[in-house]
Amino acid sequence: MSILVGGAWPYANGSLHLGHIAALLPGDIIARYYRLKGEDVLYVSGSDCNGTPISIRAKQEHTTVQAIADHYHAEFVDSFAKLGFSYDLYTRTDAQHHHENVKAIFLQLLENGYLYKKTIQQAYCITDQQFLPDRFVVGICPNCGAHARGDQCDNCGQIIDPIDLIDRKCTICGNEPEFRNTEHFYYAFSQFSQEIQQLVNQAKKEGTWRENALHLTQRYLNEGIPDRAVTRDLPNGIDVPVDGFEGKKIYVWIEAVAGYYSASLEWAKQHHTSAQAFWSEDTTAYYVHGKDNIPFHTIIWPAILMGLNNKGLPRHIISNEYLTLEKQKLSTSKNWAVWVPDFLERYHPDSLRYFLTINAPENRDADFSWREFIYSHNSELLGTFANFVNRNLKFIDQSFAGQIPQATIDSQMRNAVKSLYAIVGSLIENGQTKQALEAIFDLIRDSNRYFDAEKPWITVKDNPAACEITLATSVYIIENLSQLLEPFLPFSCVAIRNMLALPPASWQEIVTLSHQTHQTKPLYSRIPLEEIDNELAKLQQNHQ
Repeated sequence: MSILVGGAWPYANGSLHLGHIAALLPGDIIARYYRLKGEDVLYVSGSDCNGTPISIRAKQEHTTVQAIADHYHAEFVDSFAKLGFSYDLYTRTDAQHHHENVKAIFLQLLENGYLYKKTIQQAYCITDQQFLPDRFVVGICPNCGAHARGDQCDNCGQIIDPIDLIDRKCTICGNEPEFRNTEHFYYAFSQFSQEIQQLVNQAKKEGTWRENALHLTQRYLNEGIPDRAVTRDLPNGIDVPVDGFEGKKIYVWIEAVAGYYSASLEWAKQHHTSAQAFWSEDTTAYYVHGKDNIPFHTIIWPAILMGLNNKGLPRHIISNEYLTLEKQKLSTSKNWAVWVPDFLERYHPDSLRYFLTINAPENRDADFSWREFIYSHNSELLGTFANFVNRNLKFIDQSFAGQIPQATIDSQMRNAVKSLYAIVGSLIENGQTKQALEAIFDLIRDSNRYFDAEKPWITVKDNPAACEITLATSVYIIENLSQLLEPFLPFSCVAIRNMLALPPASWQEIVTLSHQTHQTKPLYSRIPLEEIDNELAKLQQNHQ
């Protein structure tokens, strides 16, 4: 089976925050799980280095677009690596291979008859002397009356045009833009309504799309999918490869989502192989993103693939709701955010992976609070999981000189562990990573209760045989936890495998491979509770 996992591409105009990680983390969990199963996996993403946001950041900092893109791309690569994201290729949209592949896609769509020219009115800011991308015009949504960008209203989810906004303003200078005639290419999205409806019907039947994606996509289909301009007058990006369109760029409608395909081709080139297996009707494709990116992945990208006659359509849509911070909406402009590079300087990456998975915004918005995070780390990750590992291995070190008893494993506990592989695997395959992690931690709690009930610290003296069964069973559980938890807590699982000298993980039951412990040490440290107030004070201090 060929598994394609595509993670949304963050804009390289500012640091990653916890909202990004909450939306993208399921992709890494899914990719890691399928690799453990031995499936053929390709997990791709990259930094979005094109468009006006980066140009504006460059102007603000009196530097170049290239310098901003280089800085944040390098920071993204570092942050994702420290968080354990296992991308097969993490690239960038200003890479030469991406430009070449997107131009080839554009020309193929033109040849296939799905692109046509049209003179339109595009927002132009006289003050800043430039055409504005849709999202850099803001105003009042004509559909629901909420504050909205010129490409989409986050309140009602409506895709809109800047000219339809009420009380329009340029986000750069705050002045009202005018609209000037300019010629652009349009993509015939409307021609694919019936095929996209079939895709939605199939997803409903199979349960492979999140409810928010099904609901929003169906609403767009009911309202009618309009054709959209797919070129723009922009300061940087991918040139339109057609005579007479010099200076115009291929817009995000095509350019950004095509990154999944261009990254796949580049990965194949680097590994001297073909990417075709990941773009066929037999491919199981997962797309992982926040709910604001739903139409890009359920309408725009499928319509482009259909226009290319590419059968590798999205199978699973993993579209998370939003993450709030201390019950308030994240705001990068007001610095109401927890920035990933700063977070990783002080906390274990698996602590964040655990918290954002067990509290994942799968079906509704979830909140990150410093109190809940620190209590979660201390009571659940450290107190439940790490404590079970440490108390067993330390007991073996002290009472058996590190020699692991080779006794019969308790049948009831073994059956519970064996059954968990299928249960957790099915949940991950369906994108239910939160429920999958909950199922594993239910086992860990049962395992702690088992250890307490068997009282090996007593039986080691008055019933050694029973003590050995308890410890052999506990080590068996720990060995299998190092595999079951690997998609979720990779750093901790590597530490466990090192302490038990285990081979690389797989997705099948381990039957006691370990004979001796090796340099047993705690998986985590306790976070002092005073850090709650320290972090809240820091957050308020930085808030603008």
